[in-house]
Amino acid sequence: MFAALSLTRFRTSAAATAAAGALALGLPAAAAAHACAGADSNPNASSLKVVKRAAVCLLNKRRHAHGLGSFHDNGDLDHASGGHARDMAANHYFAHGDFVGRIRSSNYLNGAQGWSVGENIAWGSSTYATPRHIVYAWMHSPPHRANILNGSFTDIGIGIARGAPVGGVGDGATYVTDFGRRG
Repeated sequence: MFAALSLTRFRTSAAATAAAGALALGLPAAAAAHACAGADSNPNASSLKVVKRAAVCLLNKRRHAHGLGSFHDNGDLDHASGGHARDMAANHYFAHGDFVGRIRSSNYLNGAQGWSVGENIAWGSSTYATPRHIVYAWMHSPPHRANILNGSFTDIGIGIARGAPVGGVGDGATYVTDFGRRG
């Protein structure tokens, strides 16, 4: 099982997009050719650091394939995304909530004159909880893909929590990816 939501907000404009959807996607064998260590690891049986590095690697490979630069890992965004992933898994809900407020609280936006931020959230169980499946599903969902391939986003924070945001899923994992740019 896999579910995902995407949201983007810009301070410098009134544009905001939101999309929600549940996806259950199979992963083609050709995707296995992309080598990122830990890409097929379930967060419940692996180091979360390894799983996070794999997710960033896979996202950056997708950006490079579209002529975009790599995301830069940002500790403030990691803090915002990690806290939200753990909270959703512990309290069994699946929503963005006030992601701009969470990012503000992390100090990422301090002193920024202009900024844009976005967020993708997802959860999966079993093989659908691996970074490869999460990134694959995001890339096949237009609003998630738009955040990943947004050339103005330069920074990333990824939070991954063991556990699903719904009850009754023993091998689930919850992902929150915060994207940003400070102007």
